[in-house]
Amino acid sequence: MGSRRRRQQHHGRWVVPSVAPAAAAFVAAGMLLLVVAFHCFLSPPPGVGGGGSFVRRPNPPFLLNKPGELRRNLVGTVDFTVPSGGSKLGEELWVSKSAHNFVGCSNATKEFADAKAVTESNRYLTIATSGGLNQQRTGIIDAVVAARILNATLVIPKLDQASFWKDASDFVDIFDADSFISSLSNDVKIIRQVPERNGKTPSPYKMRVPRKCTPTCYENRVLPALLKKHVVQLTKFDYRVSNRLETDLQKLRCRVNYHALQFTDPILKMGQMLVQRMRAKSGRFIALHLRFEPDMLAFSGCYFGGGEIERRELGEIRKRWKTLHESNPDRERRHGKCPLTPEEVGFMLRALGFGKDVHLYVASGDVYGGEETLAPLKALFPNFHSKETLASKEELAPFLPFSSRMAALDYVVCDGSDVFVTNNNGNMARMLAGRRRYFGHKRTIRPNSKKLSSLFLNRTSMSWDTFASKVQMFQKGFMGEPNEIKPGKGEFHEHPMDCICARTKGRTGHSKPHLSKHVGEAVENRTSDVEFDWRDLDYGENTPLGRDSSYETDPDYSRVGGSDVPELEDIISD
Repeated sequence: MGSRRRRQQHHGRWVVPSVAPAAAAFVAAGMLLLVVAFHCFLSPPPGVGGGGSFVRRPNPPFLLNKPGELRRNLVGTVDFTVPSGGSKLGEELWVSKSAHNFVGCSNATKEFADAKAVTESNRYLTIATSGGLNQQRTGIIDAVVAARILNATLVIPKLDQASFWKDASDFVDIFDADSFISSLSNDVKIIRQVPERNGKTPSPYKMRVPRKCTPTCYENRVLPALLKKHVVQLTKFDYRVSNRLETDLQKLRCRVNYHALQFTDPILKMGQMLVQRMRAKSGRFIALHLRFEPDMLAFSGCYFGGGEIERRELGEIRKRWKTLHESNPDRERRHGKCPLTPEEVGFMLRALGFGKDVHLYVASGDVYGGEETLAPLKALFPNFHSKETLASKEELAPFLPFSSRMAALDYVVCDGSDVFVTNNNGNMARMLAGRRRYFGHKRTIRPNSKKLSSLFLNRTSMSWDTFASKVQMFQKGFMGEPNEIKPGKGEFHEHPMDCICARTKGRTGHSKPHLSKHVGEAVENRTSDVEFDWRDLDYGENTPLGRDSSYETDPDYSRVGGSDVPELEDIISD
């Protein structure tokens, strides 16, 4: 390393003495930069000592060919001291103080008639779901609502088996069909298959409805076909029912999602066994839905420091979606639309106050960059687990060939965690966030990416205490507290407000949101006029775009993650 220049005080100012001509100084500065670069990239990671962890980004899994790329990535190689201990907040970090003031409430009102009284004979509705596990889950939930709107009998939904991963699982392989049918018997009549006519099963009339179709939309578009054809199949059925509905229909959504739609016993038992093994290692744990796979990164249009190789690799993947605009990585990051790297997620959690001894369960596909990309996160949280590390190959064997069943295991473990952290706003993140709110407002953390991105870029210019203080300030409104969102806003599966009631003395009533001073800031920070839609980013799914993408917008739809924009259909999964 070069020797440090001494500064001299001259007339009250600090100056650097001139000891060589300008050209020589320029060459010396360039040589110093190269020496620093060589040292940072080739020296081994520092050890752990004293009271803190020293975490350094590992050598990038990409070759940086341009000097400009080298200088840009030097920022991430500076050692950053992180205290080993956790926050003094203690229990408050793990559990919201006000969580016990709210309870899930989805019972039907007296005005909601029994299914036997409203179901018309000779009307059969079936759907073909689209996407990965959680995208299909939204379709199943809304299929029940659509059948109720049409006073029709619902046929057990058909799952998507033609996706990129070719998952041959059917409804009964993932969900408990008997529970589904019986639990909803008072709401919608459900059968396993359409009755035969003259010894043959009638072929359904296939059609598609726009995204966010309202009850009136169903009555105008689907009911005439149902009256004429009697058996109708709605295709590519995901997010095809309006976000805003009358209260009884919203409560029906909750009864389907949180009570009727249960995983099969093999999935539940395996998932619960994984939860038990996590708890045996530590009394409580964090579950992280990392979502840092190549397809996710390509779709985001962001840059993560991998030079020309990264740009070429992710650029090729991005070409699959013809309707995506040309990416502008700096703009995407400024607008908070880039997922955090595993290292950044680790820094965020440590800054929030979670100590190095916390056990972390990570739900993820193949991470871009592999183990080198995960190394900084594992250094920050050495107690790093996944279903593959908790279970043997023999135990996972029945699930391994099926991406949806593997995703279901992650869903069960994330749901059973004390704290759930999501690095995206995709279907799994939304479904779990809503479920955790319904069942007691269990802590759910989503990064305030818009504010955190600039902080991460400048983190080496400040002390750890300053960095942690800023992270904690930026995350207010993003920690899964009750009523973090303005009334009437947000996607329903993530914020099922019609199904959450406030506990009061002697009775339980609907929540009247009391917004904290940070709510407006949180909503503002999450909103962008150009933000893309994450709902099609499901787990382990990659299907081509359809030609009939609906660009219908719903003026009532406004979610936390951004304003409502035209969606890309079947992009990726969870």
